[in-house]
Amino acid sequence: MRIVAGKHRSRILKEFEGFDIRPTSDRTKEALFNILQNKIQGSEVLDLFCGSGNLGIEAISRGAKKTVFTDSLKKSVELTKENLKTLKETGEVILTDAVKYLERTSCKFDIIFIDPPYKSDLGRKSLETIGSRELLKEDGIAVFESDRFEGEIEGLVKTGERKYGIARINFYTPKY
Repeated sequence: MRIVAGKHRSRILKEFEGFDIRPTSDRTKEALFNILQNKIQGSEVLDLFCGSGNLGIEAISRGAKKTVFTDSLKKSVELTKENLKTLKETGEVILTDAVKYLERTSCKFDIIFIDPPYKSDLGRKSLETIGSRELLKEDGIAVFESDRFEGEIEGLVKTGERKYGIARINFYTPKY
């Protein structure tokens, strides 16, 4: 797993051994960030279900101003911190349940990455909370990676979807 572009281009990130955690592939990440390229510079980013920090760290490499990482697994938080330290970067890394974080945060974000375990309903619950609590800035975007396409979410407008292998990316913007 490598950083695709930006100041840390081609740097390798540490990742999990085995197949318990499924990181976003480099191909999918490159396509995703090509879509988001005009939104990254100076943005405030939330990387939910961060795993190794792959998506948030790519955003940092491309010029994000602030990045928050959350995961409910201690090993994910530790690995994200280790990857940030290796790159001499900072970010707020929080050991917490993603939906609970969304329910209590007062922050609004430009970009929210949602990459929960496939086959769970955590992505939809996250999107519903983002929509009901208006956690995206006016021209913000939520990016949801899943193994299926999601439909409409109250408070959000689905603006696009892409398929990369088994990964399906849904894009949502605020409905205000």
